[in-house]
Amino acid sequence: LRTNYMYGRMKRSVVHELFALTVCLWIKPGAGPGLGTPFSYAIPGQTNELVLIEWGSNPMQLLINDKQAVSLPLSLSDGKWHHVCVTWATRDGVWEVFQDGQKRGAGRDLSPWEAVRPGGVFILGQEQQDDVGGHFDVTQSFMGQMSGLHLWSRVLTPAEIQSQATCSGHLEGDVLSWTQEEVELHGGLAELQHELCH
Repeated sequence: LRTNYMYGRMKRSVVHELFALTVCLWIKPGAGPGLGTPFSYAIPGQTNELVLIEWGSNPMQLLINDKQAVSLPLSLSDGKWHHVCVTWATRDGVWEVFQDGQKRGAGRDLSPWEAVRPGGVFILGQEQQDDVGGHFDVTQSFMGQMSGLHLWSRVLTPAEIQSQATCSGHLEGDVLSWTQEEVELHGGLAELQHELCH
């Protein structure tokens, strides 16, 4: 549902600076317009430290350090489950995006020579506004279902990403991993038993 009070919160946080990362998750979009915000990571003084957002009729974007955003050439509006991965490295700000195991786009100069800083709050389904872990904007909330979010402190190889998307392999995120004990549900958010990899 599109609300400003339903969200998930990862119990663990980023404990070291990240100079490279990969975030992967399964997404099943609800009715549009716009997917909203699958996840947002905020630190004190910087609410857009790491954000994936599709707002209104804009393309999905990845923000790092709130300095820049890149548009991601994804197609997620068919109401089906899709596996999405984004990678980034501080060296030249190189990024890539994958959908269902296939590379969809790449570029550079996304917050080059910066780091994703530790000590923040990782929220599922909402874009954090003026304060860390709260003050959500209903127009930017995620509508749909998600599963299997993992965050790594390195750039996964295309083969590793492909194996996640095709369920031929399973890698736990070394920074954040999707387990029942790691995700807090707030505002009446429902947890469904659903195994994407049969």
